[in-house]
Amino acid sequence: MRLAFGIEYDGSDFCGWQRQSSVRTVQACLEKALSQVADREVSVICAGRTDTGVHATGQVIHFDTDAVRDRKGWIRGTNANLPPDARVHWVTEISDDFHARFAARRRHYRYIIQSHSTGSALLRKRVCREYAQLDEAGMVRAAACLIGEHDFTSFRAAACQARSPVRTIYRLDVGRSGDFIYIDVVANAFLHHMVRCIAGVLIAVGRGERPAGWVAEVLAARDRTLAGVNAPPAGLYLVEVQYPEHFNLPSGRWLPVYG
Repeated sequence: MRLAFGIEYDGSDFCGWQRQSSVRTVQACLEKALSQVADREVSVICAGRTDTGVHATGQVIHFDTDAVRDRKGWIRGTNANLPPDARVHWVTEISDDFHARFAARRRHYRYIIQSHSTGSALLRKRVCREYAQLDEAGMVRAAACLIGEHDFTSFRAAACQARSPVRTIYRLDVGRSGDFIYIDVVANAFLHHMVRCIAGVLIAVGRGERPAGWVAEVLAARDRTLAGVNAPPAGLYLVEVQYPEHFNLPSGRWLPVYG
C-alpha cells in the first residue's frame, strides 16, 4: 500500500532534506526511523527538497510498503525513533496514483524577518535578522511585480537543474506584526533558491537600497547576477503543500508566528 505522511522539522542542524553520505539530513533520519517501524527498508519521496538550514511545518512524503501498522503505530513509532528536531504529525493510506512531488499543485513558503536593532538570541536560527527598519510598503509594491507566470531566471541558483525557469506565483504577500515581517509566497513550483532570492531583493527594497520598480527590471533581465545576495536560509519555512481534493489529505497548516 502507499502511505502519505505530514512532516515537521527544524532545519537548523540538518544539511538539507536530501540523503547524502557522511552528513545529517532529514531524509536519512526519517527513512531510518520509518524502516525501524516497518521492520524493512523504506525509501521516501518528498514534496519539496529543502536546503541546509531551511525548516518545514508542512512537508509531505509518500512511500510504498507491505508493512501493516495502524495510524497510531506509524506516528508514535516513527516519532520515537526520530531525533527531537523532526516529527510526524499525520499519516494516511492513499491511492497509488498519489505522488508527493508530482501530484502537488501549489506550494506555500513563509519567510520571516526580524527587523530590530539587536535581534533575538533565541530566534537566531529561525528568522532572518535585519538590523535596519524595513520599508514594508515598498516591499509590498515590489512584490506585486512578481505575481503571475514569469521566467524566473533572475531568481534561480546557478546550479538549478529545473528544465524550465517558468513558474507561476499565485500569491506573494508582505505583512508586519511588531518587529517581524512575514513574506508568504504560493506558487505551482519553485526553482532552486527562488524564495530566498525573492526575499533578498525585497529586503534590498525595504532597506531603501533599491526602488520598488527595480524588482520588475531584475525579473525582465533574466540575469541572476542582478538580483544580489540570497536571504539566509534560517528564515525560510515550507508551510503547506496543496493537492487535488480527491486525495482527501488532512487539511490545516501551521504558520510559524513570532510576533
